[in-house]
Amino acid sequence: MARMDDVLYVNGGNPLNGEITVRGAKNFVSKAMVAALLGDGPSVLRNVPQIRDVAVVTGLLELHGVTVHNDAEGGVLTLDPSNVESAHVADIDAHAGSSRIPILFCGPLLHRLGEAFIPDLGGCRIGDRPINYHLDILRQFGAEVDKRTQGIHIRAPYGLRGTKIQLPYPSVGATEQLLLTAVRAEGLTELSNAAIEPEIMDLINVLQKMGAIISVDTDRVIRIEGVPRLGGYRHTALADRIEAASWASAALATRGDVYVRGASQPEMTAFLNTFRKVGGEFDIDDEGIRFWHPGGDLRSIVLETDVHPGFMTDWQQPLVVALTQATGLSIVHETVYENRFGFTDALRGMGATIQVYRECLGGHPCRFGQRNFYHSAVISGPTPLAAADIEVPDLRGGFSHLIAALAAKGTSSVRGIQLIDRGYERFQDKLSALGAEFSHG
Repeated sequence: MARMDDVLYVNGGNPLNGEITVRGAKNFVSKAMVAALLGDGPSVLRNVPQIRDVAVVTGLLELHGVTVHNDAEGGVLTLDPSNVESAHVADIDAHAGSSRIPILFCGPLLHRLGEAFIPDLGGCRIGDRPINYHLDILRQFGAEVDKRTQGIHIRAPYGLRGTKIQLPYPSVGATEQLLLTAVRAEGLTELSNAAIEPEIMDLINVLQKMGAIISVDTDRVIRIEGVPRLGGYRHTALADRIEAASWASAALATRGDVYVRGASQPEMTAFLNTFRKVGGEFDIDDEGIRFWHPGGDLRSIVLETDVHPGFMTDWQQPLVVALTQATGLSIVHETVYENRFGFTDALRGMGATIQVYRECLGGHPCRFGQRNFYHSAVISGPTPLAAADIEVPDLRGGFSHLIAALAAKGTSSVRGIQLIDRGYERFQDKLSALGAEFSHG
């Protein structure tokens, strides 16, 4: 039985109109918090959203002796790692829950304590997301990895040394792992086929402020010269481009007009191009971006997700809801996560015409094409959406279902909304600010 506060009853069919604010990127802030472990002095991080992931990382840092002060209203975190210590296995396990962030503690803890422990890892069920990349990277730096029943124990009895690594795929998590480990490893580290997402570049900015020496080439090669010590940092987090695009798609799907304060153009170039091709309008100023539906018909498109600077996989799900309202056949080829179209089941239940395929449609052949994953979708529109009972499957899929409920005629029940709190700060307050009609029962 779902708890009352975990169910939203959404009365849809009305345009979202108004202004909301997005703060720092979920996919950056948690990593910058972990980076503070590497410093021998306090760090200050600004523009921090109040989301569940921040609370989880705060708890994990505190378990390891880091003093964390959170000015929630101001969005400022102060992190003092002067007294870092080993945490108890059971405490880490209990606190991390389904979060995958403990894997990124390994490099910093190996430098500070000589050992690290990570429990069994969870996360959103959208694909494999193996931690083998991470463990292989740590081994190449000289760490000893011991898999035990309750988790993984990692030691570096002889310290960590720089290495040369080529990733088989430009994985964001693996690139972050390497950066957080290499900056204090002895000697030179070279990473080929690195991820270069804006959130990665901002993490590099933070590490450079701490005293790291990191260069990024145009061919996805990152070089790090290890240094013996790092200090603290003072940094303002880049805006959350996923949340900004989610509200933009909500404006489009509901035929609304939403000003997203804090949204930033440089990180959203690929999304803005696609938004315009579909028929959405936007206007950029120094404070944010206004997104709106100009009236008339939306246009179908062919779209392929990719690593940066391509169209981000996390932008795909909210946009697919808007594409159900576009005229003609839209094709979306997902190349980053193999199981990301499960959320379309609920959309079909609301009246959308969406078919998923194993083939690589509308783009280049990708690594999932031979592996029997339903990773292409064909959306036929426009189809009116009708209210339904919906269960949230994961963070981004959940917000997409919320958009569908807002666009649909009638009252939908959306269960499992606490998953959305992981990455969308005070989203219910923002819905109210945009005139959405909803209740808890």
